[in-house]
Amino acid sequence: MDARASNDGRSVARAIDAIRRGWPIAIHAAGEDALTLLAVETADARALDAFAPAGRYPVLISSGRAATLKLTNQLAAADPDLPVVVAPAPWLDFDTAVALADPALDLATPLKGPFRTADIDRPVASLAAIRLARIAGLLPAFFIDGIDPDVTIDPVAIDRHQDATALRIATRARLPVAGAEDAEIVAFRAPDSGDEHVALLIGQPDGRPPLVRLHSECLTGDVLGSLKCDCGPQLHAAIHAIAAHGWGILLYLRQEGRGIGLVNKLRAYRLQDQGFDTVDANTRLGFAVDARDFGVAARMLALMGQDRVRLLTNNPAKVAGLEAAGTMVVERIPHHLPPNPHNERYLATKRDRTGHQL
Repeated sequence: MDARASNDGRSVARAIDAIRRGWPIAIHAAGEDALTLLAVETADARALDAFAPAGRYPVLISSGRAATLKLTNQLAAADPDLPVVVAPAPWLDFDTAVALADPALDLATPLKGPFRTADIDRPVASLAAIRLARIAGLLPAFFIDGIDPDVTIDPVAIDRHQDATALRIATRARLPVAGAEDAEIVAFRAPDSGDEHVALLIGQPDGRPPLVRLHSECLTGDVLGSLKCDCGPQLHAAIHAIAAHGWGILLYLRQEGRGIGLVNKLRAYRLQDQGFDTVDANTRLGFAVDARDFGVAARMLALMGQDRVRLLTNNPAKVAGLEAAGTMVVERIPHHLPPNPHNERYLATKRDRTGHQL
């Protein structure tokens, strides 16, 4: 392995900062040559010229995005579990690469290519790159095989950065809220990650498993009152339901947009404006339908001494995610709210395509 490759937490923080700023990085996995990367979203033509002075640059994209671009019928792009490399071509310039990366431009630039895909010769590093883009909140697309990376990291460092078991309780305080005046807020933080999650403990433990709600952060719904989703009403209804139960815990998880970040969630909204549902919008962006890590919730519960819960949810994936991480769900409690004209299709998609029991 390259002596410069690092697997400590600081190296991932530097790598995330670098790709957000449009600076090149490298990922060096054991047994593979280093993969140098420049994020398409944050690069510009000048940065690309410095990264690839010879003017030739493959582009790495996710398999989901490659499927949207109809590249997965090529043998080199046929494995759905691996990203896809688009080989250099005279017509693959900076603007074309941006159009490859951003599905919001598909209607403006419907004709792309032709493109040839190349074999993935560094699969571990390539998968790590796609993961890193999601963590950084960027589109999963990179120029690759350039020069002068600012930092070189090992995929192990990314695993450590995302390790839920590293979470610790940072502080706690009494916090009366509307609907539950007898409440305490608990903040959680991991040393290698900037993410901070919180729990709202409502009422006092009484020997019964707590009624628990896993609520993923939604700025548009929770704060701005968006009618496109049901997040804001779900949040407030959960607080009232837990208070009525007598005691329980609301976990507020900093996993905006089902784990793809605020900006990418808004990109998904733009695709929904073009007629795609929430599932297709995520996959056209190149992400999983749901990229959340419910192991974070299980870790928060464990730190508060809770390993058996009654779960307030319509989503079987939350039950499965908690149980896979060691928390026993003794009962699932439905959490139904009436639709409005703006979110009827969204709720129907959750029911019909992601298995929500509505």
